[in-house]
Amino acid sequence: MLNSLLSFVLSFLGKSTFPNQHFNNFRFQPLSQESFNQVPRMPAPSTEDTSSFFDFLDFKLIDTDKFDVSLYDIIALVFIFIMAKMILKIVKINIRRKFRAKDDYNKATEFVYIQIAKYIIYLFAIIFALKAVDIDITILLTGSAALLVGIGLGLQDVFKDMFSGLVLLFEGNVRVGDIVEISNGGKSEPIVAKILKINVRTTQIETREGNVLIIPNAKLTQEYVENWSHGSELSRFTIPVTVEYGSDTEVIIRLLKQAAFAHPKVRKTDPVFVRLANFGNNGLDLELIFWADQSWDINNYKSEIRFEIDRLFREHKVAIPFPQTTVHMGNPAH
Repeated sequence: MLNSLLSFVLSFLGKSTFPNQHFNNFRFQPLSQESFNQVPRMPAPSTEDTSSFFDFLDFKLIDTDKFDVSLYDIIALVFIFIMAKMILKIVKINIRRKFRAKDDYNKATEFVYIQIAKYIIYLFAIIFALKAVDIDITILLTGSAALLVGIGLGLQDVFKDMFSGLVLLFEGNVRVGDIVEISNGGKSEPIVAKILKINVRTTQIETREGNVLIIPNAKLTQEYVENWSHGSELSRFTIPVTVEYGSDTEVIIRLLKQAAFAHPKVRKTDPVFVRLANFGNNGLDLELIFWADQSWDINNYKSEIRFEIDRLFREHKVAIPFPQTTVHMGNPAH
């Protein structure tokens, strides 16, 4: 019955290519247990696929008589620099862990060690990268000696800044976090700034206005730099004050000292005194001299002391003169 039905359907569709006796002889055979447990066999890998993959890696992106770069070389270069970056991160973590475990933790010294480790790791990474692309370093250096001399003459300022950066890192006179006063050769007022980062060629500093400046390292090694963070923590500061001629100087000295001692940042154990600097054109030029901790906000402290001086002078009727000109009109004949 089933065979007759299948024959009818196939003959109706016009696709019956088998005679009826084939269907008559067809019987559904159940699967045996051995056939069911038999593991299917996978086709063996073709050697042509493997060879084509390696041929793809050996494809020459740059192919010359003396130099060639394949896709395999590019992958090797990427792998080398990724490994160098990972190793640098591990070294940074270990350095920071060791330094911050100490009681006398110094962020500037930690930065120096991290920078030196970075230079060494990337130097070896560059050497391995040149070896990976089959470049002989000795031949490269000897063959380009004349070129290197020309480049050195043209980029001598760059190399000078690079060596200055190494001097700053190893010598330690200027470190990250230090507050320095940088002279500008007398052309303008000195710059008071905080060292943010010392790179190979440049240094990042932050001024009191919050601006970040990038200056060459040679400026910190060849010009006059006053490091407020080195040496003694104390520094002497001066506030100039002018009072009218004929004022009671004893009262003025007492008021100036009172204003200085009233500020919490002024060192009370060191002398605070007033000095007569000059007989000025508009009055007596005095200087209030005090000692205080070297601080990034010293200008704000000076401003607060000046406000206190102004308050005390108004309270005791002490006048601060201002520039004025007196013109005498007389008889031209006389």
